[in-house]
Amino acid sequence: MPALLALAHRRRLRAVGPRALRPMRPSAASLREAALVAAVVVVDRLTKVWAQSWLEPRGEVAVAPFFHLTYVENTGAAWGMFAGRNGALVGVSLVLLAGLLWARRSWPEDNRWARWGAMLVVGGALGNLHDRLSLGAVVDFLDFRVWPVFNVADSCISVGACALAWGLHLEDKRALKNAPTPP
Repeated sequence: MPALLALAHRRRLRAVGPRALRPMRPSAASLREAALVAAVVVVDRLTKVWAQSWLEPRGEVAVAPFFHLTYVENTGAAWGMFAGRNGALVGVSLVLLAGLLWARRSWPEDNRWARWGAMLVVGGALGNLHDRLSLGAVVDFLDFRVWPVFNVADSCISVGACALAWGLHLEDKRALKNAPTPP
């Protein structure tokens, strides 16, 4: 047993290329990303609890001619598509979350657009997933009258998806710039 421990210790000390063993403690960047996800989920939950307790009895409140607070329970996806298919939407959400987190491992640490964008999407997806699992529907309340009613989680998913797309675009540009040119 001591020989195995000594071998493992020696192996941990030498770097083995890009797939070297990483330390078990999280990096500061990972902690900031986790804090962003947590903040999105908390703000989303707080606004939805407020909407359920204050806005639901009122139904709709005009804030400006172009903006209302309108309480809606959406059993579908965006724009009410797939209404009533909550189980399928939970499954799709879980698969997409797992895929996004798996893909994120291959993105460079310095690509903040992709990494932070992905965490906004994860936080928003977790917020809506909580609603689907606990209520059977997603609580929406932000109504600009020309767009379907949405919530904080939906906003984070949209902004995060745009940031993620931009980050992946920058990564493609970097890869093309560093690619060897054919003779």
